[in-house]
Amino acid sequence: MHTEDWPSTIEEALATQERLRGRVDLTDDLPELPPTVTGLDVAYDDAGGIAAAVVTLETAGLTVVEERTHRAKAVFPYEPGLFAFRELPPLLAALDRLERTPDILVCDGHGLAHPRRFGLACHLGVLTGLPAFGVGKTPFIGSHEPPPASRGCSAPLVDAGELVGAVLRTQDGVKPVYVSAGHRIGLAHACRLTLALTPRYRLPETTRHADRLSRAALR
Repeated sequence: MHTEDWPSTIEEALATQERLRGRVDLTDDLPELPPTVTGLDVAYDDAGGIAAAVVTLETAGLTVVEERTHRAKAVFPYEPGLFAFRELPPLLAALDRLERTPDILVCDGHGLAHPRRFGLACHLGVLTGLPAFGVGKTPFIGSHEPPPASRGCSAPLVDAGELVGAVLRTQDGVKPVYVSAGHRIGLAHACRLTLALTPRYRLPETTRHADRLSRAALR
């Protein structure tokens, strides 16, 4: 999980995505409910600073087990499709500070639902070797029909004829979220876990905790 040779240009980043995306493995041998889930998120300030937060919860009760943060300067330009190169260095540093190795990572972003099928969740999973998937607030690519309004209903997210994710309703009558597999987990399993992490609100508790923690770390 080292970033000494981190890409500094868009061309280098694209080449890195192309090189690493073949390492994505969607073989799913996880228990239906892993003992813990670890959420990740970042926040930015107006001076180019970035704060990364990782929060581990018990899956059964959704209580916080451990949390860590890391502050840094963004080392890569703002470029759609390449956000991982801004966010991964501080996220990896925060993960390194955890005492317990995560059972699975839940990213505030996308996995296969990415133009090159290598979003943040894929990249993070490949670099750490950990299972990972993404739950995005908004779509990045693909088209879909609106899912039915009831919690648990979903619709396929399709890009260029390929299934890249699911549009999942986590609460009755609220906007859906966009779930995509990242590494070492299948899409159906990622959707079931997303529902387990959203007992009351639209977004997973992992994302809600990590979002609050990253914002607090900037203050």
